[in-house]
Amino acid sequence: MSRSKCHARVIGGLRAAVSLAGCTALVLAVTGTATAQAQDRDPGREGLAAGDGWGSAGTGTTGGSAADAAHVRTVTTWEQFRTALREGGSAPKIIKIRGAIDANAAGCSSFAADGYDFGAYLEKYSPENWGLDTDLEGEPADSPEGLRRISAARQAEAVKVSIPANTTVIGVGRNAGLKGASLQITGVDNVIVRNLTVESPLDCFPQWDPTDGATGNWNSEYDSAVVYGSTHVWLDHNTFTDGAHPDSSLPRYFGMVYQQHDGELDIVKGADFVTASWNVFTEHDKTLMIGNSDSAATAAVDRGHLKVTLHHNLFSGVVERAPRVRFGQVDAYNNHYVADTSYAYSFGIGMESQLVAEKNAFTLPAGVSAAKILKKWKEAPVTATGNHVNGAPVDLIAVHNAEIPAETLQSGAGWTPTLRTRVDSPKAVPGIVDHRAGAGKIC
Repeated sequence: MSRSKCHARVIGGLRAAVSLAGCTALVLAVTGTATAQAQDRDPGREGLAAGDGWGSAGTGTTGGSAADAAHVRTVTTWEQFRTALREGGSAPKIIKIRGAIDANAAGCSSFAADGYDFGAYLEKYSPENWGLDTDLEGEPADSPEGLRRISAARQAEAVKVSIPANTTVIGVGRNAGLKGASLQITGVDNVIVRNLTVESPLDCFPQWDPTDGATGNWNSEYDSAVVYGSTHVWLDHNTFTDGAHPDSSLPRYFGMVYQQHDGELDIVKGADFVTASWNVFTEHDKTLMIGNSDSAATAAVDRGHLKVTLHHNLFSGVVERAPRVRFGQVDAYNNHYVADTSYAYSFGIGMESQLVAEKNAFTLPAGVSAAKILKKWKEAPVTATGNHVNGAPVDLIAVHNAEIPAETLQSGAGWTPTLRTRVDSPKAVPGIVDHRAGAGKIC
């Protein structure tokens, strides 16, 4: 049951009590009953409600709600979490995370290959010594780049964890979470992740690519969560954040930010039927990507898939990709976007995308135009109606086309979403979403 439905049930019960009896004693009795029911309720046993976004299509998303007692575990360490995920194969399971678990508690030095020296890496591959015309792919295993690759592989083995089919991973209480972990939801069906604060993994060994752009760039691995070729996934009431390591804290080498973050959530490689609801995405650059390439090979996998619903999420202080879309039919409604001066765009219109963006609210700082909300990467139609910017209705396509005529957008995504359980007025969205989205706020 969603927080809004739970809230409505309690309030509805109170109103009924007052109407029927008009006395304080009965109101208190009803309140006590509702409180007891809430205390008895186990959110780990809940599945996605019927009609709640693309994740509810077809067989729906129930996660591990049918787990027997032997497949319900509470974990407090990273190793316990990894073990619990492996046990029982694809039998329904519920894994409850208590407290904050750090996947990288031993620190970056624990992954470094013998002989790896970052100073030697910087010296060999500096633009002055290496140039900007040749990438590092051919470097041997005993080179600084080869030792970086070995170190990176060790980190990947340690911090990536696969979520099996028919699983619910849920935080207990208000302070549960994962730090430095990368959740891999790969090639499976029926997964739920709820009530977790997920601090972005910090890539200990980013790769320098001299050929990336005019002056080279640092590239990192490890999304906080990846839905890769999986179906029926529900991500709800999570907080995705860079936490103690925002991009502003990262150093610069070769004149570029030493980028140690990848995405907060990626939905790629033919993934389908995903609902992301009541999450907070904050303090991040490349936030949420749906479809990861324009290539012919990727198109063959992604066409007809990547059906995703995003509703009642808070995007606060993120730079871009909220989301960037390729190929998919994506329904984004009732989200709140709070920008700062680093803002680039929210909705990226990419290859063969069919984005519907309706009744969202945008809070933009002075000097940031609503024309930036939509970003055209490729020719694709988009529906953007009923949206508010700083409390007033704005036609996002019209303002974009008027101010950025070189990137004219087509109106009309060509489909109409039907899988919505509640749609709030965009004027009410900031008050609703800001107070109810994120970890620790499941009713």
